[in-house]
Amino acid sequence: MEAAGRGRRDRPPGRDPLWARLLVVLGTLLLVASGTAITGTKVLAHRYDATVKKGKLIADTARAGGVQARPRLTGPFNYLLIGSDARADDPTAGQRSDTIIIVHIPATMDRAYLISIPRDLRVQIPPFPKTGFLGSREKINGAFDYGHGGEDGVQLLSQTLFNLTGIAFDGAAVVDFGGFQKVIEQLGSIYMCVDERTESQHIGYDKNGKFLAPWYGPEGSYRNPASTPVVYEPGCQRMKPWQALDYSRQRKSIPDADYGRQRHQQQLLKAMFDEARRQGIITKPGKLDSIIRAVGASLTIDTGGVSLADLAYALRDVNPGDLVGIKLPSEPRDIGGFSYVLALDDQATTLYDAIRNDTLDTWVGQNTTWVNGL
Repeated sequence: MEAAGRGRRDRPPGRDPLWARLLVVLGTLLLVASGTAITGTKVLAHRYDATVKKGKLIADTARAGGVQARPRLTGPFNYLLIGSDARADDPTAGQRSDTIIIVHIPATMDRAYLISIPRDLRVQIPPFPKTGFLGSREKINGAFDYGHGGEDGVQLLSQTLFNLTGIAFDGAAVVDFGGFQKVIEQLGSIYMCVDERTESQHIGYDKNGKFLAPWYGPEGSYRNPASTPVVYEPGCQRMKPWQALDYSRQRKSIPDADYGRQRHQQQLLKAMFDEARRQGIITKPGKLDSIIRAVGASLTIDTGGVSLADLAYALRDVNPGDLVGIKLPSEPRDIGGFSYVLALDDQATTLYDAIRNDTLDTWVGQNTTWVNGL
């Protein structure tokens, strides 16, 4: 039986968790990027370590090595990255984990796999006595809210994922809504390859060239015929920050909907990482400082006791070309009038096994359907 929404608050119309969706991974990628020059930027690494909020984000029973686990710098690693749609200017509107990504670093420590978990994945969320939540079977993005966000919300989400996959986590990061736009603007334009014609649901213009949103109302349900939407045609191009962000938000105008949006956001993350490398940001202490400060102010991290400087150095061999995007084998399904995503049990189980056994390179070669081109 589905829960009646204990502790759940309705999402206000118009909110989009894009900043959270992207910043949570960008923070980690920039941290990885800084690792290649860590010996020359120790001061920045330690400043970043001091800027980022620390917390206990992984449930005891979902932590790799258990409660008594010792800090380690040898792989394989599994990190849980979460984007929350909470915003400081609207603290009563609830917090959902609209981005859930498992980052797997193999024992070779030379690449990273980004496994996106659909926000509408139907799962069993266990009871959480601390907040009075009794447990229910529903969309996974509710777990964070049922834990009342913050550290408790991530702990409930990590336990939910552990129960589902058997994957234990070495650490986690959660990011709130703000701060991401400044990071994008500091990078300037980004080189992106549009893989399918994409019509913007958010940006359009009237006959006089003035801004007029193409869609409006709750969840953008109503089309405004007086607006001509921006269209992103297939092909590679250098995009301004607002274009790259808007393109990566779209799901309603593309055939594979949220799966496509996951892919485009993974592509944007890689493009941003590429751009940071192209500009040589890791060798420009001033610019690197401003970027990691912008990221750090919006992150809460659990590294299992490992300092961020040491973690960055350990991951120094991960490069932009070493990122592999994976989508969970699953399919959309309507149940009782609600839209869910259901995991394809046999294929999903092989993915969980590959993550636990550190054999994702083999799994990727055998399951190309579920690999996103980045």
